[in-house]
Amino acid sequence: MNLTIEQYHQQLPEAAGDICMTLHSIISSALPEAESKVWHGHPVWFLDANPVVGYNLRKRGVVLLFWSGQSFEEPLLKASGSFKAAEYMLASMTNMPTGELKRWLSKARDIQWDYKNLVKRKGELLRLK
Repeated sequence: MNLTIEQYHQQLPEAAGDICMTLHSIISSALPEAESKVWHGHPVWFLDANPVVGYNLRKRGVVLLFWSGQSFEEPLLKASGSFKAAEYMLASMTNMPTGELKRWLSKARDIQWDYKNLVKRKGELLRLK
């Protein structure tokens, strides 16, 4: 595990830490080729320098974010922000959607929008895959 991600997990309350450790394990297994690091304050996985999935703690629970998630056409993922991101809220381990999560991670590899060049393109988001 990346040292900065480990430090992120250590500062979490126990319940959120358990959720994040489980997410880390599932994401790392599903996307072994991805680079992971703490980016903008929370763990994020990148494929070819493009962010694809991450999570962070909010007041309501742990939010799992897929940068291209709106294109996955998955009813459990809710739109987030003004681009193509979608999220799933985890309030406890009991609502961990393990089967869905593996499917979403497969889609994260196969369906990507070009976030790494968003600034260079002056806010224009293009589909990569």
